[in-house]
Amino acid sequence: MKCLLLVDIQNGFCSGGNLAVPDGEAVVAVANRLMAEGGYDLVVASLDWHPADHGSFASQHPGRHPFEMGTLHGKPQMLWPDHCVQGTADAELHPALDQSRIDYLQRKGEDRTIDSYSAFRDNDHAALTELSVYLADRGVDHLDVCGLATDYCVRDSVLDAIQLIPGIFVRLVIDACRGIDPQGVEVALATMAAAGAEIVTSAAVIAEAKDGAATSERLSPR
Repeated sequence: MKCLLLVDIQNGFCSGGNLAVPDGEAVVAVANRLMAEGGYDLVVASLDWHPADHGSFASQHPGRHPFEMGTLHGKPQMLWPDHCVQGTADAELHPALDQSRIDYLQRKGEDRTIDSYSAFRDNDHAALTELSVYLADRGVDHLDVCGLATDYCVRDSVLDAIQLIPGIFVRLVIDACRGIDPQGVEVALATMAAAGAEIVTSAAVIAEAKDGAATSERLSPR
């Protein structure tokens, strides 16, 4: 079964959001095309869903500022602006994203004591979300991943999918992603590729799906 995972395509990470990724909203149109033409059996999406006092927020560390390094749960932690707070417009999926095609939503980052970049588990790897079980139960063996941001939540979601779902084939759809730091993006891409993820474009995904549909049509009984 072939699945598309949309990582955190939320208002908070797009223009006007509290933690806007440069050009973040550009992934929306690409994601919509993938959902419509990529030949997926299943589409899932993750959402940052933080309490207002989440420990990754710089506002919870007196005297500290966003984008400084601090500590959380005894580990180094990038301190972020308050973002994607539960129940706020900042946490909602981007309004132009075709949400009618999404089969399952996975919220993450609800524990104020630990950050959760990955759609599959917290950063300390102690607590899993329900997503890996959801995909395994449905027989997903091919996962394409895209969204925001390449060098944080997308990267960790790709790596965790490879680690947590036995036998899964994972691809990163590179033009349906945007990152925060260009150097960090390059490192993230290399890390994902080294772990076994294939880096592809949306055009290649859609062409493959069309070729597969055409082959199926030719082979179907008349």
